[in-house]
Amino acid sequence: MYIVDSTVTVPDHKAEELIEIYNKRSRSVDQSEGFRSFQLLQNDKRAGELTVHMEWETKEDYLKWVRSEDFKRIHELEKNYPDQELAGIVPKVSRYKVVAR
Repeated sequence: MYIVDSTVTVPDHKAEELIEIYNKRSRSVDQSEGFRSFQLLQNDKRAGELTVHMEWETKEDYLKWVRSEDFKRIHELEKNYPDQELAGIVPKVSRYKVVAR
């Protein structure tokens, strides 16, 4: 299994707005080969720290998604958020190979 976490920090007063955006996400990734799950996590102590946690069967499946037209389209939309505080956010991405269970 392969895990990708993408963490952003927004002002605390913007956290709910970003959560709502993710609640309305396109879900096109859900149909991708090898996709297992998506969760949006909120830090228990810092409301403005949100992490997208995605699980994939393999690294190759994840890379196929990242290179897809759907991925490019969705991430282009992020740059055009009406709220400029959210449009300029750059996530910290971490990738993990599951090595034990």
